Amino acid sequence: MQRIRANPDLQLPPEPHDACRRRVALGVEYDGSAFSGWQSQHHARTVQQCVEEAVSKVADEPIRLHCAGRTDAGVHGLGQVVHFDTRALRSERAWVLGTNANLPDDVAVQWAQPVADDFHARFSATGRHYRYLILRRPARSALWRSRAVWTHRALDVARMQEAGQSLIGRHDFTSFRALACQAKSPVRTLRYLSLARRGELIELRVGADGFLHHMVRNIAGVLMAVGRGDRPADWTRELLRLRDRARGGVTAPPHGLYLAGVDYPAHFGLPVRDDVDPPSML
Repeated sequence: MQRIRANPDLQLPPEPHDACRRRVALGVEYDGSAFSGWQSQHHARTVQQCVEEAVSKVADEPIRLHCAGRTDAGVHGLGQVVHFDTRALRSERAWVLGTNANLPDDVAVQWAQPVADDFHARFSATGRHYRYLILRRPARSALWRSRAVWTHRALDVARMQEAGQSLIGRHDFTSFRALACQAKSPVRTLRYLSLARRGELIELRVGADGFLHHMVRNIAGVLMAVGRGDRPADWTRELLRLRDRARGGVTAPPHGLYLAGVDYPAHFGLPVRDDVDPPSML
């Protein structure tokens, strides 16, 4: 049998880990009110489960999603980003329309885009943005009951803003993390924190290189205590110094929290939300 020798001048492109697979990123929006959080759970309705089932139908194969940030039960997503690997060939439009056709009304894909094999929705992220909505009025709301946290007590937004400025920068946020937080380091860089009032709604906006478990909700709880006059404006500075979660404030409820957007290096070419910072949700 004649041996066929390889042509040394033939230049072949490097093959990916699976030549038949390609990676796709999705932007996902959801109302977290009726979900037990993002991550799949046995005997519980989750966002991940709903989206995976819908994408799997479009791909005609089982799909496993990886997200930018797991959100807790009741937390909403405006700019969640996920990725998955698939052998299916579909247009971006087909991924969006096909997935949405198989999703419940409280979840929707906003965009789809092929990405490089080295893209990862979580580990490629360079920043995240969150919003927290507070409804301040004498009586509870039927319409905002699952979209904002209601308080009948007056809140001094200027005092809350003053207290929040101490948190901007690189700090050890141990006092603002959940006791069960599994992050290896409590150090994060908070890039901005601002509050705005429009009518009866108050919006807290924060952005950082990353967030610890319950960090935004704990910040919101501390600032609300300051706004009510229960604590001084320098309490945030004191909590940073103490590095003790047991000395921190009450964790604010989840239904006022929104994952607003995720930052990625420009070379991945993902859509950039134009309402993350500084424009407001209000």
